[in-house]
Amino acid sequence: MALAIGEANSALNQGEVPVGAVIVLDNKLIGVGRNLVEANRDASAHAEMIALRVAGKSISNWRLSGAKLIVTLEPCPMCTSALMLSRIDEIYYGASDPRLGACGSLFDLASSPQLPHQIKTYSGILEKECKDLLDTFFENIRRGGRVAEGA
Repeated sequence: MALAIGEANSALNQGEVPVGAVIVLDNKLIGVGRNLVEANRDASAHAEMIALRVAGKSISNWRLSGAKLIVTLEPCPMCTSALMLSRIDEIYYGASDPRLGACGSLFDLASSPQLPHQIKTYSGILEKECKDLLDTFFENIRRGGRVAEGA
């Protein structure tokens, strides 16, 4: 989770929502990502999606069976769906997202028996540290801070 928090800090420094993600397979780091929505002007540039793209290229395969995602914020429905399609086995996340969370907070897509793949999820990993980053970002926005350069 420390690596994911480092990525979230980098996102925060870029004016992005501070979310970071890493993907590990066989105890090896294969994917790293942070939110780049504003920088890329791309609604799908969430930390998890970036990490998935990097991981797929890293192992030359979009199938990530046996892999684990570690992310600072509970994945949204888009990211959870992509994680399911990639066959990620486990998700470890820090802060829950009651507004858009799809791993137990608002929805529980990750373990839905109606879907062809279920992902084991573990929440609350370094939750305070992850939540503090988000709180800092949104406090700055409320005080009139910018989201990202050029946004």
